[in-house]
Parts: sequence; structure tokens; C-alpha cells
Amino acid sequence: MARKRKNRTHVKTVPGTSDSTPKSFVIKHGQVGRSLTQLVHDMRKVMEPNTASRLRERARNKLKDYTALAPALNVTHLLAFTLTDVAPSLRVIRLPGGPALSFRVERYSLVKDVLSSVKRAKSIGLEYLSPPLLVLASFPQGPNTPPHLSLVMKAFQSLFPPLSPGTISLSSARRVVLISYDPEKCTIDFRHYLISVKPYGVSKRVRKVLGAAISSAKRPSSSGVLDLGNERDVADFLLRQRGEPDPGGGYESAASDASSVAADEGDAVSLASDYVGRNNRKGQKKAIKLEEIGPRMELRLIKITEGLPGREGGVIYHDIVKKTKKEISVLKAAAVERERLKKQRREEQERNVENKKTLAAQNGKGNQTGEGEEDAASDNDGVDDDWDEEEEVSEGEEEVDENPSESESEPEPPRPTKKAKVRGHR
Repeated sequence: MARKRKNRTHVKTVPGTSDSTPKSFVIKHGQVGRSLTQLVHDMRKVMEPNTASRLRERARNKLKDYTALAPALNVTHLLAFTLTDVAPSLRVIRLPGGPALSFRVERYSLVKDVLSSVKRAKSIGLEYLSPPLLVLASFPQGPNTPPHLSLVMKAFQSLFPPLSPGTISLSSARRVVLISYDPEKCTIDFRHYLISVKPYGVSKRVRKVLGAAISSAKRPSSSGVLDLGNERDVADFLLRQRGEPDPGGGYESAASDASSVAADEGDAVSLASDYVGRNNRKGQKKAIKLEEIGPRMELRLIKITEGLPGREGGVIYHDIVKKTKKEISVLKAAAVERERLKKQRREEQERNVENKKTLAAQNGKGNQTGEGEEDAASDNDGVDDDWDEEEEVSEGEEEVDENPSESESEPEPPRPTKKAKVRGHR
């Protein structure tokens, strides 16, 4: 008989996470297409590892289902994509009390679209085991900053774990999420990059030679030999820059070589500790590059509301509808009145529940007392009140007739014995 295979029932834990680490649900709701569904899966990759990557939505699920389930799982954010008549929409909801930010997705590109535009796309896998680093760019700073932009920055900052330079491991910094604000179009650009470390001070052609040697070492079947048939000298391949004509002697000047090295000065850093990759040791000078891996979105902020969907409070910001101060005060007063009535109904319901419990307890004690008195009365009088008064009870004895003469002259035949029926509490 085959052994029963045990399924894994424990919850996956990520090293370095705690209860204060932001966790998220990325969902779609409503009727959406295949492209928007793929965007949801790509966004789950961005939010890894502190997200429900295998969450399955159903057509009958509502937003309140996720908001009700989230506190039990310590989920702090809900990213909901839906398709409207105008364009796709994204709502970033802070749980459990709000606020909720509504964005219109003006344009977006999937991961497969971004990688297809790259000449040599890298295979990505282990990079998703650690959360990305967040970079906010071009947002206005200072006392004149609009309040809604400050709220947007705080909302995006709370999506990812805070950066602690004293405790972070350099090898865990593998990805970057760039969120930049465009003041001309009033839009927010969302980008996702992969951090790559490359040798510093070495031209691309030399790196190509080193890469061919490494590939031949990993795969002995491949020759790893570069094609230099069109070159007169190996220096023509190593020193000549792309697009430049062939110099007379086949060599490049020292000035042009120095300028090519100086172009990488801004990207060069000294590694504070060992990093992922070949020969990336502590103290070595390396060039840091960012390679976009997607997805890519262009967002426009539409509305910011207090509370959760279905239980909205006041409107903090609206990009389309503008209201006067008097209208805003009226709406705030109406929201306060709704909250007061809701609290009053909740308290009244709790009082009714307590009264019902008290009344049920009193009825239970009364029933027990009544039964005890009834039993005592039956013991004292010798009469059982549960018997049917209209029913004749016979234990095999004949009844005595009041007229003895008639009974002696014409004796009645004995009646069949009946069993007594007792009406009791079941």
C-alpha cells in the first residue's frame, strides 16, 4: 500500500520580516481583460516577498471580503485593479482604517513587453526573495508642497519596508522601485529596475572577452572563441569604440581611452561588503547599473477619500470635482452625523443583545424553580398533575358502581386495561 503524502500546511515565513512589515493583497475585481490580469501578476512580483503571490480571486468576491479578511492575516495594504469606461483604475487602500487613493492608469507596459525590448534579457528568480528599495524622485519638497502630494509620498513609502542602513545586508539589495512625479503632466511614473554590478574601468569589448571565457568554463562544449576575422589586430577589437572609424595604426589614442573610463566615474562605488556575483568582493570598485525589468505604469491621481470603500468618509482631494469651503463643511458635517448614527445603532444593538441574554438567564432560573415547586406539591398531595383528567386509568381493578342493585343483577363485562399516558416535558 502506498504511503500517504503529507501536504505542507505551515505558513511560509520570510527571514527578516516582523509584524510591522507591510504586507499587501494585489487583486483584480470586476470584469477585466487578459492584459490587466497579467498586470496584476506582474505587480505581485514587484511586491514580493511580502504579498499573497498565489491569491485567487473569484467573480463574486467584493472589496469588503478582502478588507474583512486582511486584519486576521496582518495585511496592511490592498492594491485593487479594475476596468472602468475611461481607463484602468488602481486603488491603493491602507488597512484597516484608510485612506484610499484612486489612480487612473494612463499607460502601462507588462514585464514581457519591457523584456522583449531589451537585446539580452536576464533571467530573474532569486531577486524576488528580498523586498525592493524605494526611490521617490521629483516630488516637490518644502512648505509650499501640496497636501495631497505629501499624502501620496507617505502612501507609497508605507507600501515597502523602511530602509535601515545600519542593519540592511548589501546582498539583499537586488531591486529598485522608482516613483517619480512629472510636474508638467501631473502624473506619477512607476518603474521597476534590477541592480547589476559590473567591472569598473574595463571597456565593453574586454568584458565581452571575459564573458566568453566564463561561458566556455561553465559550458565546456562551447568554444568561447570570439570571431576576429574582420580585424587586422586584436587591438582593433579591444580599443576601438563602437561607431568610430578604424584608426590608421589600428590603435586608439590615450585621450579617448581616458574619456571612456571617466564616463563610468559617476556609476563607480566601492563595495562595503560582498555582493552577489562573480568577483564582487568587499572593497572592490564596481560600476552599478540599473536594468529595467517592468512593469511600467503612468498614474494620475484622481481622488483621496477617508475610510474604506463602502464606508467612505470625507473627500480629501479630488482632481476633477472642485467644491467650495461651504460645501466641504456640509459634507464633513454629514459624514460626522452618519458616523454618530452608526455608533448609536451599534450601541443600541449591543444593549438589546445584553437584555436578551439577561432575560434568557432569568427565564432559565424561573423554569427550574417552577419545576421544583411542582414536584414538591405532587409528593405532598399524592396527585400527579400530568395525568389526563378525561382519560380513564385502570390497573386491573373493577370500578365500583354507585347502584349496587343494578350491578348485582346485571354485571358488566370487564373493560380492557389501558396504559396511562403521561404528558411530560421532553
